[in-house]
Amino acid sequence: MSKTLIIMRHAKSSWDTPFEDIERPLNQRGRDGAGALGDWLRRLSLSPDEILCSSAKRTRETGALLQLDAPMTSMQGLYMASCDVMMNKVQRATGDTVLLIAHNPGIGEFAERLAQAVPNHPRFFDYPSGATTVFSCAIESWSDLAFGACIANHFTTPKDLL
Repeated sequence: MSKTLIIMRHAKSSWDTPFEDIERPLNQRGRDGAGALGDWLRRLSLSPDEILCSSAKRTRETGALLQLDAPMTSMQGLYMASCDVMMNKVQRATGDTVLLIAHNPGIGEFAERLAQAVPNHPRFFDYPSGATTVFSCAIESWSDLAFGACIANHFTTPKDLL
């Protein structure tokens, strides 16, 4: 049995107005990037069964603009979460293909620690806005997910797509 995990940092957010961090929206570049990421996932025939998303406005907007036909669960615990918290949340997932949308530094560290071998891409280690890694995980249940046990099949950024 195999599961697919898609790890995505939220798209580019706006710093133009003085919002509380959790309420910062996407800027136009972020909105365009999120749409391009959704198109990319569809071209790869990747359709998540569930989307786990930080409660921040920019992550929820990213998830909505992907235009994927999957239920999205907004979780306060994923806002600025560590990779260990992200692991705990994913280990409770129920779908066969799960998309996780969260923030750096946790999301980049989570992607790095999951990979048996990291993708050969110059931006993987800084995991910029919209960075997305698609992993295949040879597990029967998400509760079996472990660091270093997943194969990174794809990695991209909005800049690669636009």
